[in-house]
Amino acid sequence: MDTRKIRLARSRARGAIKPLTIAVLGIVGALAVASWFLIIKPHEELVSVDLGSHPSTPVAAQQVAPVNVEAMSLNDLLANARKAMNEQRVIAPAGNNAFEFYLDVLQKQPGNQTAADALRETFPFAANNVEQVINQRDFNEAQREIDLLAKVDPTNYTLTILRSKLDAQRKTLDEEQQKQLDTQHQADLAAQQKAAADKAATDKAAADKAAADKAAQEQAALAAAKAKQQEADKAAATKAATSTQVAANTPSSSGGGETRDAIPVSSIRVQYPANALRNNLEGWVDVAFTVNADGTVGNVQVVGAQPRHVFDSAAIEAIRRAKFSPALRDGVAVESQQHQRIQFSLGGAQ
Repeated sequence: MDTRKIRLARSRARGAIKPLTIAVLGIVGALAVASWFLIIKPHEELVSVDLGSHPSTPVAAQQVAPVNVEAMSLNDLLANARKAMNEQRVIAPAGNNAFEFYLDVLQKQPGNQTAADALRETFPFAANNVEQVINQRDFNEAQREIDLLAKVDPTNYTLTILRSKLDAQRKTLDEEQQKQLDTQHQADLAAQQKAAADKAATDKAAADKAAADKAAQEQAALAAAKAKQQEADKAAATKAATSTQVAANTPSSSGGGETRDAIPVSSIRVQYPANALRNNLEGWVDVAFTVNADGTVGNVQVVGAQPRHVFDSAAIEAIRRAKFSPALRDGVAVESQQHQRIQFSLGGAQ
């Protein structure tokens, strides 16, 4: 076949295709127009009638009391559903909203197309209302509305998103509440610690004051005892001087010189033991000792005491510090043995 024949055949084919394409496009356009007038437009009018207005912006549900659904007829349910849509009660309040009315219609008449179409069309707006309720943290209401949406389209992915948002908000609220509890616990703990520290400081101050008062009392008692001891020493010295003078003026019976026992030339001064003073203890100690010819004291021994071992050391030290005029035999100083009871009383030791 030559080239001119091929080109002619192709040209004739293209000329045949163009009328066929135009015919197909015309049929599709006619079907689309018919679908608009016969299906889509009537459906939109039906939805518009049922909804009353386009619920593009869900609002908070009004406080409307639930109705007695069991006593309603199919027409009553549809009428109440349309009224609820007009008042934008899409899915709330519970028991008196369009979603529940339409679900009740389907329960009474499962094939009711009006209710089925209305639920499908209002699903996105109801889901938006649920999201607002979640953001308001009304978790029980949000869960109720999600359960209603699940009755219409349980496999809708929007439900997964809403449930995730609900769980996230619940978790956030729990964390906030736990944080508040932790903060309050820390504040309570700090207050308790401060109260305990204040009480400890108060108790320490009271204890320090009591100790200071007790120390002052002990110092005062020691000062009083010392003053009385000084008075006793002065009286003893005066007595010793008087005795010495009398002895000096008294002639010896043998005529060869003075004979007498050792006599103290100063009072026996004792130091009251601090432990006995703190415990308000009193007692006495009997000591035996030697007055040497030079008037010094030696060989001091405790021969009796009451109570035992309390005042012993103080009595021994007092005798050792005492000054004596030695005993005389015919005017000659001699060693002599002496015995002395030393009294320890809080009124003054002697």
